[in-house]
Amino acid sequence: MATSQIETVSSGADKAKLAAAVVLVVGSVAAFYLLSKQGAIAQWGVLLLGLVAATGVFLISESGRRLVAFGRDAWREVKKVVWPTRKETMQMTAYVFAFVVVMALFLWLTDKTLEWVFYDLILGWRK
Repeated sequence: MATSQIETVSSGADKAKLAAAVVLVVGSVAAFYLLSKQGAIAQWGVLLLGLVAATGVFLISESGRRLVAFGRDAWREVKKVVWPTRKETMQMTAYVFAFVVVMALFLWLTDKTLEWVFYDLILGWRK
């Protein structure tokens, strides 16, 4: 019997942190448009300050901590990848281009052969 794990926001405090982050984002965007007469510096300052605060509140929530842990794990996995050398990359690219040229010639020859068979031999349209 398979058991499924459903991840939800567990505590009321965590829900409040996420709600506060959303309120900060919405408030920052609203303040950006409401402060249009105050100048660009005030607008952008309030927007950036609000977004930084919302990010901070999100990162201290359980969802934020899981996101950071996921990012660390993903980075750790990326470091394990063995990337091809420049020479290997150039060789594989050349193989792909050569295959494309060969396939293009094959398809062109097949098309012309079928054209000759149908139009010239069977139908006799090109005489």
